[in-house]
Order: sequence, then structure tokens, then C-alpha cells
Amino acid sequence: MSKRSLSEQVQAGRALDASNFFLADVRDGLGPYLAVYLLTEQQWDEARIGIVMSIATIAGIVAQTPAGALVDATRAKRLVMVAAAILVTTSSVLLPVWPSFWPVAISQGIAQAAAVVFPPAIAAVSLGIFGHRAFTARIGRNETFNHAGNAVAAAIAGATAYWFGPSVVFYLLAAMALASLVSIVCIPESAIDHDLARGLLDGEAGDAREQPSGLGVLLTCRPLLVFAICVALFHLSNAAMLPLVGQKLALQDKQLGTSLMSACIVAAQIVMVPFAMLVGARADRWGHKRFFLAALLILPIRGALYTLSDNPFWLVGVQLLDGVGAGIFGAIFPVIVADLMRNTGRFNVAQGAIITAQSIGAALSTTLAGLVVVGAGYSAAFLTLGGIAAIGAAICYVALPETWGPQSHPRGETARPASAIAAQ
Repeated sequence: MSKRSLSEQVQAGRALDASNFFLADVRDGLGPYLAVYLLTEQQWDEARIGIVMSIATIAGIVAQTPAGALVDATRAKRLVMVAAAILVTTSSVLLPVWPSFWPVAISQGIAQAAAVVFPPAIAAVSLGIFGHRAFTARIGRNETFNHAGNAVAAAIAGATAYWFGPSVVFYLLAAMALASLVSIVCIPESAIDHDLARGLLDGEAGDAREQPSGLGVLLTCRPLLVFAICVALFHLSNAAMLPLVGQKLALQDKQLGTSLMSACIVAAQIVMVPFAMLVGARADRWGHKRFFLAALLILPIRGALYTLSDNPFWLVGVQLLDGVGAGIFGAIFPVIVADLMRNTGRFNVAQGAIITAQSIGAALSTTLAGLVVVGAGYSAAFLTLGGIAAIGAAICYVALPETWGPQSHPRGETARPASAIAAQ
């Protein structure tokens, strides 16, 4: 590698750090703040909030796999991310202008459809710059900066919402989007190997480049299908938990609802940082499946603890467990997909397909939770969500093989192609 390319890689790494930090707020749009805003400012009930959030998530489901295929195919990955950031921000900041049901559903659908570009694009750019050998560590670093950005944004939102109301999150989103655009543009285009970015092998160890596999690999790789089921169950359990906590907090004190929600987010994001770093540093030694299984097992514990008290300090404290589970999941997810799709050239479309399953789980989660709350209360909803995660953990333990690590092959040996893993 030349000195110039080394310099580009250093610049690209720093720009990726900044992009992950500032995109943290943009890629999630209004996120859980949407539920608080609609509940306290627009007086929507929980079932209606769950339905509109599910409609928005369905838009993301439709867009997800095409978005992954686009990231695989395009060499304008930076431009795609810039366009997505503009769409997410514009759709969200216009929400207070038209706060009725269908305008909210449509605007958030657009935002969700655009935001699905970020995870595969960031992972693809990271792989295209740093290669397979450094990918786990790079993803851990990406997630570290992503969680740090979320924590800072949530802290700012919480500190200002008390004085200016829940609508402050709209202005914060716009500011973070502007900073993210600058960061993305600072990634050197020449530093990205676009073949490597789609999962084809680099030449560092004499690996030959191959033509991309057919899309049928998504259906013939059995571990990928098992992983998709586990991911769907993880998000069916996880997606509605934080919005439900936000609603409970807002019902206790409408003035402090957004600020307490921010406290929950900050608490979780602070915990996510060291766990993302842990995945980046240790997952290749300890095994990728073990980390994913740990992320699943956190959810039943968290769901049960939420039912023990309505005290705001207790709820915020339990939210620390979200930092453990989500911190591990966010860092290990693209690593497992990269393992399974290694040298197929279908890394990003596979990410899109798995995130489609994730989005289906998330869409059903908010609707299911809203209906259970209306029919049986918040405690029943938390226990239901926790039970779903327990099922996912059982499937993971029994049916998902170790994709890398001590039970398969250590980093540095020749990797098995997806077809070999699929035979397990």
C-alpha cells in the first residue's frame, strides 16, 4: 500500500468516525421522540401511535432490500448517503406543520425509507476501505462513535426540551444532518474499493476476486435464514420497549416526558459505547454467535424488570440494559453478515434482506405492544415482548452455527465461502 493510500485511509477513518457520530441522530429520524411528541403535544392514544409508527416501518421494509442492492451496485455511495440524509431531515422537520394522521404517516414513511440506506452504506464503505481482516474492529469503532453521537444528541435534546418543549428535537435533527453531510463528503472517494465493499475478497493474502454470486445465495444459505429469524425476533421484542417506557414517563409528567426519554437514551448510549468496543476488540477471539446470543438474552431480563416499578429512576436504570443488548447487536450484526456472504459479492443486499426481516419485527412490535397496552396494560406488554426474545435466544442457541471465531476458523486463515457455511 502506498504512502498516499495510507494517508487516504487515515483520512477516511477520521471522516467515518465523524459520519457515524453525526448520522447517529439522522439515521433514526425522530425515533422514540415521535411517540412522546404525538402523545403529549397532539394527544394521540397509544394504539394510534403504534399504528402510524408501524406504517412508517413498513415503508422501510419495502425499501430495505432494494437499498442494499443499490449500495452493492453503485459507486456513488457517498452521494446516496447525502441524499438519504436530506430526505430524512426534510420529512421530519415538516411534521409539526401537518400533524394529522396521514401526513405524519406519509412523512415518516419517507424518512424511514430513506434511512434504511445508512446501515448497509456505512458498512460497505468501511469494508471497502479497511478490508475483511480489519472489518470487525472497524465496525466496533463505527458503533462506538454512533452511540456517542446518540448520547450527545439525546443529552442536548433533554437539556433543551424542558425549556422549549418536545419540538426541539426537530431543530437538533436538522443541525446533525448538516454536520453529517460535511463528514460524508470528507471520505475520499479514491479510498473505497467498491468490489471489496460488496464482499468480494481483497488481494492481501493472494485471494482472487470472483464474480458476484447469484441472488439465490440469500435463500440457499441456511445459517443466513436462521440469522434472519433471530434478528426479526430480536426486534419484535426490542423495538417497542423504549417507546413504551417513554409513554409511561410522559403520562407521569408531561412537562418532563421528553427530558426523561432523553435520560433513558443517554443512559443506554453511554453503556453501548464500551460494549461496541468490546465486540470490536474480542468478537474474533470469543466467537460471533456468543455475542449475538448474549444480546438476545438481555431482552427477557429487561422486559421483566420494567414491570417491577413505575419510578422514573428505576425505569431509566433498567434502560441501561438496552445499552448492553443494542450495543452488542449493532456491532456484531454486519460482522456476521460479512462472514456468511464472504466472497459472494452480495454483502450489502444480504444486509438489506436481513434488515428487512428486522424491520418486519420492528413494525409488528409497536403495533403488538400498543394493542396489548390498551387491552391488558404496560406490564403485560413488557412481559410479552420479553418472551418473544427468549424464543429467539433458543433458536439462536440450537440452530445458528458459529460463523467465525474459535469454533470455526481464526482471523487470518482462508475463509469459508457462503456455500460452505450454508451446508452446515
